[in-house]
Amino acid sequence: MLDASEYPKRREELTKRLGENSAILLASGSEKTRNADTHFRFRVDSDFYYLTGFAEPEAVFLLRPGHDEPSVLFCQDRDPLMEQWEGKRLGPERAPEALKIAKAYSIKELHEKLPALLSGVETLHFPIGRYEWLDQAVGKWQRELKAKERRGPRAPLNWSDVDRVLHSMRQIKSKAEIEQMQAVADISVAAHKAAMSLSRPGIWEYELEAAIMHKFMMHGCQAAAYPSIVAGGENANILHYISNNQVIKDGDLVLIDAGGELDAYAADITRTFPVNGQFTSAQKDIYNIVLQAQLKAIEAIKPGVPYKSYHQAALNVLVDGLISLGMLKGSVEENIKSEAYKRFYMHGTGHYLGMDVHDVGSYVCGKESIEMQVGMAVTVEPGLYIPNDDDIPEAYRGIGIRIEDDIIVTENGTHNLTVAAPKTVEEIESWMA
Repeated sequence: MLDASEYPKRREELTKRLGENSAILLASGSEKTRNADTHFRFRVDSDFYYLTGFAEPEAVFLLRPGHDEPSVLFCQDRDPLMEQWEGKRLGPERAPEALKIAKAYSIKELHEKLPALLSGVETLHFPIGRYEWLDQAVGKWQRELKAKERRGPRAPLNWSDVDRVLHSMRQIKSKAEIEQMQAVADISVAAHKAAMSLSRPGIWEYELEAAIMHKFMMHGCQAAAYPSIVAGGENANILHYISNNQVIKDGDLVLIDAGGELDAYAADITRTFPVNGQFTSAQKDIYNIVLQAQLKAIEAIKPGVPYKSYHQAALNVLVDGLISLGMLKGSVEENIKSEAYKRFYMHGTGHYLGMDVHDVGSYVCGKESIEMQVGMAVTVEPGLYIPNDDDIPEAYRGIGIRIEDDIIVTENGTHNLTVAAPKTVEEIESWMA
């Protein structure tokens, strides 16, 4: 878990970025109904948690640099009856000391007190379009302040989406964040290794999912970071397959894309392996193309290079491999230009990673790919998905393979958070022996 001192440091850094007479307004989110009177387990809004370290629902946070009360939280009151049923609440009385903020109020006072706190703000940053109620509330508060402007209060002149100021901060991970991501990566590696060890012909996909979840929860994860993909055989060619309800047959490969979430930070790992512990010759052919593509992609990541460079590095290897196997005709350049490769590889090679599994941050600036920076966290996950079509050599039909690791950009290149998960053919077969 991150030290509590991390959150005031983030607020201090954001204060420098906001500029004069600006404010940021965030909501923690609400519980969501699963069915009838049952709710999903609450997961706090990542932007809100990034600045507060507070994970309760029905809360709002205002950061207004230069104000007498620069950091204000609105949260649920203590309620012995509700706490008996649902668990302890921090409450506005204890929040300032616990969270190192200036002031806290009951969430019941939000509409009464917030307009005055926004008076004089020139630019209000908030998550436009994320919470309908907040969009409506900001409009209401704006109208209230405008109606009083002749008597002194001033409404915000500009609204701006929060991602323009906050997400560039979240994009660069601190030392403490990288340590947290390493912790959840280690747990997720152990989960993948457990699934490999348990595998055998005739096992159900959901049995492997259960083994993965067991490792996550036994080591402190609050949840999976996303629905786990456990895809046997041709199910691996469904990119976001989450049914996980089929028997895995002897000779099948298993693609597992799964990562834990620990104190709001995600891991995201994919490994593909033979359910019986031994790759066939054809499976090795495809697997080693994907592996070499992934290694080349990781090698391409370094500070100052365009973000798209590692996708291009992987793509060159994948296309060359498909040509060598006779599945594509012509040159690498021709197949990339025509996008003929998309029959076998139809997604990007990675994404940002952090508090959200598809973490925040832009990939382009204008029309140009942004440059990699020290502290960025990305996934590297090339794959090949061979359709079961008549024009494909029979031995390769239906094979789906993806390999994914979690990578931190460093001054010298990269640090692989998930390197301990068996990845080469030899490592996988040795682990499963």
